[in-house]
Amino acid sequence: MNELATVVDWSRLQFAMTAMFHWLFVPLTLGLSVIVAVMESIYVSKRTEAWKAATKFWMRLFGINFAIGVATGIILEFEFGTNWSNYSWFVGDIFGAPLAIEGLFAFFLESTFVAVMFFGWDKVSAKFHLTATWLTAIGASISALWILVANAWMQAPYGMEFDPAQMRNVMTDFWAIISPVAINKFFHAVFSGWTLAGVFVVGVSAWFLFRRSNPGFAIVSIKTGASIGLLGMILTMWTGDGSAVEVSRTQPMKLAAMEGLYDGEFGQSLVGVALLNTAKQPGDSLDAFHFSVDIPKGLSVLARHDMNAFVPGINDIIAGVDYDSDGKQVNTVSYAERIVRGKAAHESLRQYDIAMAAKDTAAMAEAKASLMADYPYFGYGYFDKPTDAVPPVALTFYSFRVMVILGGYFLVWLLFALWAAAKKPALLRNNRLVQWILILSVPLIWICSEAGWIVAEVGRQPWTIQDLLPVGAAISDISSSSVILSFWLFAGVFTALLAAEVSIMIQSIRKQTRETMPEFPESK
Repeated sequence: MNELATVVDWSRLQFAMTAMFHWLFVPLTLGLSVIVAVMESIYVSKRTEAWKAATKFWMRLFGINFAIGVATGIILEFEFGTNWSNYSWFVGDIFGAPLAIEGLFAFFLESTFVAVMFFGWDKVSAKFHLTATWLTAIGASISALWILVANAWMQAPYGMEFDPAQMRNVMTDFWAIISPVAINKFFHAVFSGWTLAGVFVVGVSAWFLFRRSNPGFAIVSIKTGASIGLLGMILTMWTGDGSAVEVSRTQPMKLAAMEGLYDGEFGQSLVGVALLNTAKQPGDSLDAFHFSVDIPKGLSVLARHDMNAFVPGINDIIAGVDYDSDGKQVNTVSYAERIVRGKAAHESLRQYDIAMAAKDTAAMAEAKASLMADYPYFGYGYFDKPTDAVPPVALTFYSFRVMVILGGYFLVWLLFALWAAAKKPALLRNNRLVQWILILSVPLIWICSEAGWIVAEVGRQPWTIQDLLPVGAAISDISSSSVILSFWLFAGVFTALLAAEVSIMIQSIRKQTRETMPEFPESK
């Protein structure tokens, strides 16, 4: 058991590390591709060399980031086979479909036209080159769509049926896997990428102003980056509201962990700032917080768009208690019963296997009927007690607040940057404090982005597939020493890749600060 626990923990840690390194590059690719396409569209419209030079500069930074992102993404997909082979067997037909589409169509589109982007200047017409740039941006987003469809399916599985003869799930409806959860997750991720790239462009442009280099280029870039970043932030907040509704509907335990909520109420308040009591456990009498500042009825509005709605807490969900919009108690299946029925499903599957080996069709049919009746709780059969299905509350709770607080900060930050670039460019050119604030804020947008992924992924633990397969049953049959060794190897490789990207980007930015770019007529 100790060996199994070690393999599970290190496999989770390795996958988390790979995903978080990969997510350093993905949102910048998504957002910067759009900013580059917008800038090139302006260049094709105005035919000014200044816009062409600006497009080429940001395109170069996009290319550096794109290359590193591809490398980490390939390793991430390989880990499903190396570290999570039981998962891959259990749902490979379903999970693999969107990933195959992403590789065969979206990534092919993206990688084909990126070559035209970088090497097609003066070799193809300006309009064809612009088309290639936009197709690269669209391809990046379509690529993200199919990956996020696969991820969303893990959070809320649809469109499949368990086949006991194969002991795996098979797809029954391809289009069902493109669920409201998936669509909302896609737009939330893409729009947050616009925000991150906008902040990046503003911060790098502020460095040009700090170095007194190409101020016209810097001001125009701030205006463009802040515009797209602000639009992205507004849309991210809108899709964030949709995410809260979907999480409330499909993953109420995640929502309870996000709020540190143990006992729900009608008109449930939203925790603004708080210090969580980490000693608190489900079912005990300890207070959930040492202190908290709440927004009255805020969580009811956020989760159910009804200021008086009941939002269940961890204890309520474990007990199987909820209330409908009329205030009437709705008894869901308690976690204790889910565990019993999950173990019954496991036993029915064993009986089916025995009957199949004996070619007893009547016993097979009986066992399958029992299995299907309990299959919705199949994953709970791996647990010994209800609290095994509760995610890490503290990490989920604090990550959610980091994301929200920094999101609010960047909403104001982008509004200021856009206003200053449009109305007070002299403030940006001459005020060193403003320049430093813009520059030093750039790392914070990555912290905000990573915090969002921590909420999404840690909040659904211990599941790889919600309610069907926990992490302990999804791993490969490998030794802990091999996982630990590969973890440190990957950590070294990813750190080297990140250092290489940062170094190459800094060199590219520094080189451009030493060169004079064409002047923008609109910046004079």
